[in-house]
Amino acid sequence: MNLWILFSFINGITALIFGFFVYFQGRKKILNTTFFLMCIGVAIWSFSYCRWLLLTKETDALFWSKMLNSGATLIPIFYLHWVLNLLDLDKEKRRVLIFGYLITFILLSFSFTSYYIKSVKPILSFPYWPQAGPLYICFLFLGYFGLVGYALFQLFLIRRTAQGEKRNQIDYIILGTILGFGGGATNFPLMLGVSLLPPIGQPLVAVFPFLWGFAILKYHLFEIRVILTELLVGVVGIILLVDLFTSKTLSTTILKAVILIVFGYMSVLLLKSVHTEIQRRQEIEKIDKAKSEFISIASHQLRTPLTAIKGYISMILEGTYGQLTEKQSKPLGNVYQSNERLIRLVNDLLNLSRLDAGKIEFSPEMNSLEEMVSSIVEELRINAEKKGLYMKMVKPSEPLPEIMVDQDKLRQVILNIVDNAIKYTREGGITLELKKLNAEEEIRVSDTGEGMDETELNSLFQMFSRSTAGTQLHAEGAGLGLYVARQFVEMHGGKIWAESKGKGKGSTFVIQLPIKLNPKLLKEKTKTITKAADDIF
Repeated sequence: MNLWILFSFINGITALIFGFFVYFQGRKKILNTTFFLMCIGVAIWSFSYCRWLLLTKETDALFWSKMLNSGATLIPIFYLHWVLNLLDLDKEKRRVLIFGYLITFILLSFSFTSYYIKSVKPILSFPYWPQAGPLYICFLFLGYFGLVGYALFQLFLIRRTAQGEKRNQIDYIILGTILGFGGGATNFPLMLGVSLLPPIGQPLVAVFPFLWGFAILKYHLFEIRVILTELLVGVVGIILLVDLFTSKTLSTTILKAVILIVFGYMSVLLLKSVHTEIQRRQEIEKIDKAKSEFISIASHQLRTPLTAIKGYISMILEGTYGQLTEKQSKPLGNVYQSNERLIRLVNDLLNLSRLDAGKIEFSPEMNSLEEMVSSIVEELRINAEKKGLYMKMVKPSEPLPEIMVDQDKLRQVILNIVDNAIKYTREGGITLELKKLNAEEEIRVSDTGEGMDETELNSLFQMFSRSTAGTQLHAEGAGLGLYVARQFVEMHGGKIWAESKGKGKGSTFVIQLPIKLNPKLLKEKTKTITKAADDIF
C-alpha cells in the first residue's frame, strides 16, 4: 500500500508543478488554462488518494474516497477541452464541449451522495475501497471513456495529416493519455466489486506527467524554456534571500545583499533575453508561413500565363500563323526554352510549398518502370543529340514486375535527373540502367559529365543546393529539383543518392523503389486532400 501512496504523491506533485508553471506562462490562453485545470483535477484526485489510503476510520475513508472521485470527474472534460484547443477544434466541436461540461456539472453535484459513491468495503489488501453508485457508472461510460475516447479519436484523426513538430507532440500526448488514463482505469473493477487484480496501473499514472513533460521540453508545447528559467531564477533568489537573513555580521549581510542585487539584475536581463529569443522565433515562424503561402499563390498565378505563352510560341514555331524565317525561328526558340525553364521552376516551387504544408497528393497505381524510363529516354533523346551526346538504356535480362508508384511524381524525378545529366555533360553521354534487386527495383542514371567531390555529394539533395558544375554550366537553376526528387522518392518508401569518383569523372544517380509498397505508407499517403490543398492546386 505504501507504493500506491508514493505513486499518488508523485502524481499530485508533478501535476501541480506543471499546472502552475504552464498557467503563469500564459494566463489568458485557453490552452494553458485548460491544462492547468486538468492538472488541478489530477492533484485533487492524487492527494485525496494519498489521504484515503492512510485512514483507519470508515467514515473518514468514505469522505476522502468521494473527494478523490470528485477530482477524477473533473479530469476528462478539462482534458478534452485542452486537446480540442491544442488541435484548434474547440470552436468546431463546441456542442461536444457543452455536453461534456453539462454532464460533468451534473455528476459533480451528486459526487458526495450515495448515488455516486455508495459505500466503502475491504477488497484485496485495501480496507476501505469505494463502491460505485449508479451515477458513477454513468460517469465511467459518458465521462471517462466517452470524453477521453473522443479526445483520442480527434488526436488520431489529426495525426494522419500532421507533420514535423506537431506530429511529435501528438504522438507523446497519445502515449501519455493511453498510459495515464489506462492506468487510472485499473481502479474501476474494484469499484464495481470485481477483485481479480489490484490497481496495477497506478504506477503508469505517475509516468504520464513525465511523458508530457518530455513532450513539452522537446517539442516546445508551452515554451517550457521560459518556465524552467523562471523556476531556476526564483529558487536561487529565494535561497539567496533566506541566506541574507541568516547572516551574523554586518559585513557579511552587506556582501550578501550586494550579491542578491547583482543576481536580481542579471536575472532580469536573462529572462528578458529568453523572452526576446522566443518572440523572434515566433516572428520567424510567422514570416516563414507567410513566405510559403506567398510562394504557393505566386507560383499558382504564374503557371497559367506561362502555359499559355508556351502554347502560343509552340504554335508559332510549328507554322500555325505562317512560316517563319530562320532569323525569326532562332530567337523564338530561345524564348520557348526560357519559358520552359520558368515553368519547371514554378512547378518546383509549387511542389516545395505543398511538401512544406504536408498537403501534396499521393496517388500510386501499378506501373511498368521499363515503359516509363523508355518513354523518358525517347522524350529527351533529341536534347542529348543536339549536344552530340549519346543516350542509351540498359534493360535487365528478364522483364521487371510492375510496381505501385505515383506515375506523375516518379516521372518528374527521373526526368529531372536525366535532364540534369544532359545539361552538365559536355561530351560522351548518358546511360540509364534498370535492375531488379531482392525486394526493390533500381534505376541508375550515369553520365560522363563534370562529376562531384565529397562535399558536393553530401549537400546535393538539400534545398537550394547546387554543385559547382551546376552553377558554371547551367546558371538558371534554383537548386530545388533534387530536393523535391528526394521527397517524392521517400514518399514511395524508396531511396535516392548520388555517386561520383571525383571531378571530371562523371556522376551516377541511383533510385531504389520497393516492389511492394508498404500498406501503412500507402494508407497514410492516399488520404483525402484537404480543401486548402485543393485551393493551392
